[in-house]
Amino acid sequence: MTPLEFLFLVLAGIGAGLTGSIAGLASLVSYPALLATGLPPVTANVSNTVALVLNSVGSVSASRPELRGQGRRLLPLAVAAVLGGVAGAVLLLLTPTEAFEKIVPVLIAGASAAILVQRPPRDLAAEGARHSSGGGDPRWLPLGTFVVAIYGGYFGAAAGVLLLAMYLLGTGEGLPRGNAMKNVILGVANAVAAVGYVLFASVAWSAVVPLAIGCLIGGRIGPAVVRRAPQAGLRRVIALAGLALAVRLAVQAFFP
Repeated sequence: MTPLEFLFLVLAGIGAGLTGSIAGLASLVSYPALLATGLPPVTANVSNTVALVLNSVGSVSASRPELRGQGRRLLPLAVAAVLGGVAGAVLLLLTPTEAFEKIVPVLIAGASAAILVQRPPRDLAAEGARHSSGGGDPRWLPLGTFVVAIYGGYFGAAAGVLLLAMYLLGTGEGLPRGNAMKNVILGVANAVAAVGYVLFASVAWSAVVPLAIGCLIGGRIGPAVVRRAPQAGLRRVIALAGLALAVRLAVQAFFP
């Protein structure tokens, strides 16, 4: 890896951390950046998952105040995330490279569309509070977590968006505590998948290191940027860029 490529991946990691904070689409930046350095699609996805673990470490460490008192609630969700993350990693390892190249554009397009149509998180939190009966979390929450964690372990773009919406609607918690739950559970799913990839797949460590450095920086400064930026407009721009990327990858996969 050249020094220029190293710097490029650091900057891409920063962009991924910021994009993840704004719209939950960190992979929209980091995955194509890895492809641009010449990595094959599956290796790029595997390396991307490993690098994004540091993004989760930063976000969880910043969420400690909101996590107080949520230990018993998070335990079954974390178990579901572990099982889902393992299933997603196994699914990726069993997917032929040619099939993965054709699946990824669909996943990116779907994730980008989800960002475009998603209701504002504060609206979701308000609706969840209205429907919460105060009798504990719904029984479907671990199952929903398991399903999203499978997707997170396999590819993961917008998995955080899906988890946050589910937790806000299902628990009746406000945005800060719901977001903290999402940070923990998504981090667990990513970490489990990353361990599987380190043990059983080919990880491009020369690319992981600079990308992880950038993700850590972007993840730390992301909240400050989000507080000052017009989120609705930025989310639309990111989603439209994701749709454009999906079209480009689809053309490359289906019309080589």
